[in-house]
Amino acid sequence: MSVPQSPHRDDVLTVGQVATRCGIATSAVRYYDDEGLISSHRSTGGQRRFDREVIRRISFILAAQRVGRSLAEIRETLDALPHDHAPSQSEWTEVSTQWRARLDEHIDQLATLRDRLDECIGCGCLSLERCAIYNPADAAVSLGAGPRFLFGDSASDV
Repeated sequence: MSVPQSPHRDDVLTVGQVATRCGIATSAVRYYDDEGLISSHRSTGGQRRFDREVIRRISFILAAQRVGRSLAEIRETLDALPHDHAPSQSEWTEVSTQWRARLDEHIDQLATLRDRLDECIGCGCLSLERCAIYNPADAAVSLGAGPRFLFGDSASDV
């Protein structure tokens, strides 16, 4: 005689199942849950259980981290999505639209870094000879802190 199961049993995952499915450690799943990036509920035995849609949220977290986004930025984005059900296609599209500008900016910054890394980046200094031409007397400091030329400023801005 078979034991009847809850109709939602296949949609509920253990910490280990989520970790395996997402390719991360169980401690990472617990951390994301503790930080409020994902949510769980407790079994009658007190163990964490996750709805299947948490896989999508973790996938988003991992992708965002891979491109250098902070957990604060990720949290801000995820907070805009529903927590009680899987986001709809239109809700994910809205997130995607918001992130497109951020990602384009990040791509531009990476391309600038790639193309100018072997040149003077206005940081004070990769080459004293070049700084005498592009950043005499460290004048780029007037533009602000950090590698100003890498941030988009140029010697003509000084």
